[in-house]
Amino acid sequence: MTVQQTIENKLSTGFTPSHLEVVNESFMHNVPAGSESHFKVVIVSDEFAGKRLIGRHRAVNQVLADELANDIHALAIHTYTEQEWHTLQQQAPDSPNCMGGSGK
Repeated sequence: MTVQQTIENKLSTGFTPSHLEVVNESFMHNVPAGSESHFKVVIVSDEFAGKRLIGRHRAVNQVLADELANDIHALAIHTYTEQEWHTLQQQAPDSPNCMGGSGK
C-alpha cells in the first residue's frame, strides 16, 4: 500500500469524512521522482464542529502519527465542517510553490 493510500484509509476511518482529498505534492519539491513525502489533505467532517483549528490539526496529526514520524516530510492540512466547505464553494487553497528549503 502506498503512503497516499494509507493516509486516505486512516483519515476515512478516523473521521468518516463527507469529502476527502489526499494530494501527493512531492513533485513540486526537490525530491526524487515517485516520492511520497509531501502531501496536502482536504478533509470535510462534522466531527470538526465546535473545534478550533489547532484542535482539528492535532486530531489529524494524531491519526497520522506513524506516517508523520516515518514517511511524511510535509503535510498541508485543510479541515472543514460541511457548512464551512459549502461557504468556501468546495474549494481549498492552492499550495504555495516550493522555495527550495535553503532559506536563501
